[in-house]
Amino acid sequence: MPEKQANNPLHGITLETVVVRLQGHYGWEGLSQRVNINCFKSDPSVKSSLKFLRRTQWARDQVEALYVATFAAWPYAQEPPQR
Repeated sequence: MPEKQANNPLHGITLETVVVRLQGHYGWEGLSQRVNINCFKSDPSVKSSLKFLRRTQWARDQVEALYVATFAAWPYAQEPPQR
């Protein structure tokens, strides 16, 4: 039986979901200001960002930390409640 990760806000969330939600929230320019990596600055796309982040752990750690800091107010870092 798999262990539950109640204290891990990223459990069950794909890297693609993280990038897409952050890009939707901040835009590429705002994202590149918060995480200083070229894949967010020069001809950004979700595909190129995922390729880079999957190979570069320090950058992935920064992006995941930004995701948690941005969306931590909502349970399990899922979709925010609609108003």
